[in-house]
Amino acid sequence: MKKVGIVGIGTTPFKARWIEKTYYELAYDAAKLALEDAGIDKKEVGGVVYGIYNEFFERQFMPDVYIHNYIGMGLKPSVRIATGGATGGAAVFVGWTWIASGLYDIVMVLGVEKATDNYNYAVGHATPETLKAILFSGDMTFENPMGLTAAASYALPLIAHIDRYGSPTERQMAMVSVKNHKNAMNNPIAQSPKLLTVDEVLNSKMITYPFKFYDNCLYSEGASAIILASEDKAKALTDHPAWITGVGLSLDKAFAGERDDITIFTSSQYAGRDAYAMAGIRNPRKELDFAELHDAFTGAEILSYEAFNFCKPGEGGALVEDGVVEMTGDLPVSPSGGLIGCGHAVGATGVMQTGEAALQVQGRAEQRQVKNARVGLVQSIGGPATAWTAAMIVERIETATAKPGPKKKKRNQRKRSKK
Repeated sequence: MKKVGIVGIGTTPFKARWIEKTYYELAYDAAKLALEDAGIDKKEVGGVVYGIYNEFFERQFMPDVYIHNYIGMGLKPSVRIATGGATGGAAVFVGWTWIASGLYDIVMVLGVEKATDNYNYAVGHATPETLKAILFSGDMTFENPMGLTAAASYALPLIAHIDRYGSPTERQMAMVSVKNHKNAMNNPIAQSPKLLTVDEVLNSKMITYPFKFYDNCLYSEGASAIILASEDKAKALTDHPAWITGVGLSLDKAFAGERDDITIFTSSQYAGRDAYAMAGIRNPRKELDFAELHDAFTGAEILSYEAFNFCKPGEGGALVEDGVVEMTGDLPVSPSGGLIGCGHAVGATGVMQTGEAALQVQGRAEQRQVKNARVGLVQSIGGPATAWTAAMIVERIETATAKPGPKKKKRNQRKRSKK
């Protein structure tokens, strides 16, 4: 099995709406930035893995076909991944397999979403159409007719967890929101950078118990791309690749009521276990330097601490109160701002998070840089009641000949597109 490195990263700003750009134009911008960051031409890419979650968002049932054409990848192999909120992470997983298997030497993973083009002129905004599109990911026979939404789907395991352990409290969840909105202040592509107080979060309107407005992420429009390369290619392109040293993928039972223990994100537990084993991580709390978790809702981040063995079941809320997951803590979580602060351009989100992890271990994360970051965890969650999880370990591996900079002078992939 070949080593897989990340050698190029490109992400557009995540925004509530890109009125002036189509989904394939956003994809083009991200692809161009990633190729420039890697210092390669598109001709060198062996294949492309697309992360695009929802056809209704793009108003196109085969959007990857048109992106492939628009970015000039015609006749190269490609595949599209759609696993709900885990789409971006699952796309990275598939791209990793293409390199690790020896099938290709260079692969682009490209995620994009245009979540609010479904504008409803009757009500004056896109939210109802966006939510309706997401509902089609759930069971249409029994659950959705009763009003199940993404927020309600996440609330089910959280309420069960609160009933069993008495945590997380609403205040602990509010502290996650404050943290991630604040982290986003250092991220130039973030949709929701904001300085909030705990009281402002607690006093925001209820969306779905126990989630208030600021406990939720916002759906976004944007694109993110990374360039994966085999060991020989990666070392030829840069002196400091970010290596994907562990991966895990798990799909739980579709109906939460059929699961053995609804209080834990079991798919995250299994995906994390596999990623840790591959990367040789035995004590994640001590060995990880940071994590980019799928904080679609504040309570989900806290339950993920427990699923990934940062702490024992029922103790996740204490990590927030003790400051462990703050930027200055022992294990910073979501330095990018996460989904809550940076935004959730669904198919692009997991790709963006993986790119952020790569920037961290390469020391290129600028104002959001975690000091001495060497090993990080990335999590993507998706599907009904958090059924899907993709997990990756991204790592910097020091070598005796490594130099403290890229071999080529590369354009900053964080610059906003002028197209």
